Amino acid sequence: QVQLVESGGGLVQAGGSLRLSCAASGSIFSINAMGWYRQAPGKQRELVANINSGGRTFYADSVEGRFTISRDNAKNTVDLQMNSLKPEDTAVYHCNAEVMYTRWDRIYSHWGQGTQVTVSS
Repeated sequence: QVQLVESGGGLVQAGGSLRLSCAASGSIFSINAMGWYRQAPGKQRELVANINSGGRTFYADSVEGRFTISRDNAKNTVDLQMNSLKPEDTAVYHCNAEVMYTRWDRIYSHWGQGTQVTVSS
């Protein structure tokens, strides 16, 4: 069993900042990529940013230059620093981790329960 617990969502005015955190726990041998996705009402879930175990990052065009993803491999945590927030960033943000339970296992994708981010204009 692997659990992902997110924290840090909330309500903020446009131009403000929020920091999301996600901690993975349970039967973990290693984690490949960790990332953040978001889903706004009536829209599909989309990748916001991810980071692999070596620190290589990817950002969606819509957040490039405003959001920064980071992780602590020793603690199995991933953070998303969100600056210059816009109303269109409003969504439920979900943490994702690609987990191997053992050295010989395949990768399993795990999701957090989601945290609401609301940006008012």
